Amino acid sequence: MSEKISLSHGSGGRQAQALIHDLFAARFGMKLPMTDSALLRVPPGIIAFTTDSYVVNPLFFPGGNIGKLAVCGTVNDLAVSGAEPKYLSAAFIIEEGFDIDELGLIVSSMADEAEAAGVSIVTGDTKVVEKGQCDRIFINTSGVGILKDELMHISSGSSVMPGDRLIINGPPGDHAVTILASRRNFSFDTPMASDCASLNRLIEKVTVKPGAVHFMRDLTRGGLAAVLNELAVMARCGITIDESSVPVKEAVRGLCEILGFDPLTLASEGRVLIVADEGEAEGIVQRMHADPQGSGASIIGEITSGREGRVILKSTAGGSRFLEMPSGQLLPRIC
Repeated sequence: MSEKISLSHGSGGRQAQALIHDLFAARFGMKLPMTDSALLRVPPGIIAFTTDSYVVNPLFFPGGNIGKLAVCGTVNDLAVSGAEPKYLSAAFIIEEGFDIDELGLIVSSMADEAEAAGVSIVTGDTKVVEKGQCDRIFINTSGVGILKDELMHISSGSSVMPGDRLIINGPPGDHAVTILASRRNFSFDTPMASDCASLNRLIEKVTVKPGAVHFMRDLTRGGLAAVLNELAVMARCGITIDESSVPVKEAVRGLCEILGFDPLTLASEGRVLIVADEGEAEGIVQRMHADPQGSGASIIGEITSGREGRVILKSTAGGSRFLEMPSGQLLPRIC
């Protein structure tokens, strides 16, 4: 029978030390002896710092699990700010009775994803709570990256201007639909998987010419619609999107039609919106196509000078409508 997490695993004593040393430190490559702080050497530049918590249900889903999601989410938050992700922390809140073999799978997926992204998990924390005090396991990750001066403008949108083109790296909404399908045991003619992925390697290719990229943001909660509306307000611009250019998968579109969702409001965990200089957009798309995470990249719209703060969607039916900021909670606990 598989060993279970007990309250003593969070007590700081012998079992807690064994869990930290034999599972977390060993799999993450942390050096012993371990101290209360990780001592990090960083190159010159601006420090980018981010944090996020992950409570996804179910914990395991096609394309990933809560551990992979935690690493990808934090790596992407740094990368879309123009930073080079370097170091992560990982803190676990674990419910008494959680299966240690499942914890091992989660930790291994985190280590594998961190290695693939070229980042190190250097510090962490473990808390064990009584049965019923959390839903199996929650994870918090924080991340540090190095931001070069020439990429400082990307997160603020201060360089966005009329004529800029909007690019996404692939179909939106795959993650949200995969999570919903896993909860409800839905099946599709073509199996769905989360788009969960670290995008920093792709973004390195995108930012070869720093001045060509004016803004980036990953498409998480609220989806493409939320990011576009935030950008329109932040940059005091108008945005026009061509619905036919947004590459939504048929399974996503079909489920949205049945349930009354808009696929442009659904979350992704491996999709990025890029605002690029008009003359550089095609070249950026071509570079993205050479990367597995950018093979579905396409130009979906442009920045305009009219209707400041509003997003206009040119529909496939031939009309136009406002694409509003999402309201309410469509799908809880997707990340």
